[in-house]
Amino acid sequence: MNYQRPKGTADILPGQSELWQYVEDTARQIFDRYRYREIRTPIFESADVFSRTSGETSDVVSKEMYVFEDKGGRNMALRPEGTAGVVRAYNENKLYGPEFAKPYKVYYMGPMFRYERPQSGRQRQFHQIGVEAFGSNSPLLDAETIALARDLLTGFGAKNLKFVINSLGDPESRKAFHQALVNYLTPFKDELSDDSKIRLEKNPLRILDSKDRHDQEIVKNAPSILDYLTDDATEHFNQTKAALTALGIDYVVDSTMVRGLDYYNHTIFEVMSNDKVFGGGYTTILAGGRYNGLAEELGGPETPGVGFAMGVERLMLLLQDRVVENELTAYIVAIDSAAQTAALRLATKLREQGATVDMDFMNRKAKAQFKSANKANAKLVITIGEKELTNQTAAVKNMSTSEQVDVPFADLDTKFADVAAKLLGE
Repeated sequence: MNYQRPKGTADILPGQSELWQYVEDTARQIFDRYRYREIRTPIFESADVFSRTSGETSDVVSKEMYVFEDKGGRNMALRPEGTAGVVRAYNENKLYGPEFAKPYKVYYMGPMFRYERPQSGRQRQFHQIGVEAFGSNSPLLDAETIALARDLLTGFGAKNLKFVINSLGDPESRKAFHQALVNYLTPFKDELSDDSKIRLEKNPLRILDSKDRHDQEIVKNAPSILDYLTDDATEHFNQTKAALTALGIDYVVDSTMVRGLDYYNHTIFEVMSNDKVFGGGYTTILAGGRYNGLAEELGGPETPGVGFAMGVERLMLLLQDRVVENELTAYIVAIDSAAQTAALRLATKLREQGATVDMDFMNRKAKAQFKSANKANAKLVITIGEKELTNQTAAVKNMSTSEQVDVPFADLDTKFADVAAKLLGE
């Protein structure tokens, strides 16, 4: 029987994985500039962690979450997003304590799982890189988080970026808007999709995020949440916008944007690209916002928070033409079988000094080995044969200039970096 990978998953093969490593390494460097540190949480949690935070009427919880009962009878879920698990870890490990600086900044990387229709840049097992900052309610932190998103994407060479923002206000704003939205949507109840009929009773704000085309037509003339913001919420949003302007970040306000998870409030944002790989239309690569109250929802103290998550698969579409070279310092050619053990010994010695080294393990002729060295773009080729074994030297050749010198094994064993730098002119 021939087995295949599950639908909605992908094998990341050598040649591709180097690009993933480049993305992760670049992200770490940029996060370090902003003083974020890595956190790693389990890929499965109690299902309640996500249903309580993301909202039972969200598509993520009601349709897409991988839920299972473990052998202890506990209701568990593969994580569909990163924030809820990080907040749970923040509470459980008491990272809100006075010994920790505020805001407490962390980033995460890893796989997430949602049962949805696979398409370009969207898989059932997908990967996110995200950040969370806890403990500050400052609108300046909202702006800094968006600036970090900009630096992250431009650090990968992304262009044609569009920053879209909105405010979902504070609880008082949401309450007033909730009633206005119910009053507007109720006359259309019979026309709404089945999902939206349920949401009208439980969480009408979710209808604004409906993918149903007729629902989208109905909500075109719905009230705007920006008309229901309290003075405090308005001031928070105005300060965020002023800070973005000061940072040189052009943005568009979209009062219909609500995001797909229920825990957001105040500032929310999406960063989009209309690169040709997306067919000319704008596609969201990174999104996030503020989620004050989420820590309390999971049993922690009152803790404001803000963050974002980036879809790695969508980013990879932007980087699909980029090649990350796996540099090979030296390839060791063994002229005959007698030299193979000496070649292996030397390869080990060079690797101990930090060099990237390869050699032949297929008992091929010297000519085939030289071809392999060329194909691998080796900077140096080190040749060992009967003469070299007798003299305890090796022929070291610069593949770019064809310059070749004989070097004692003793020097290669202990001073290879000096030998390579001299021969390569570095």
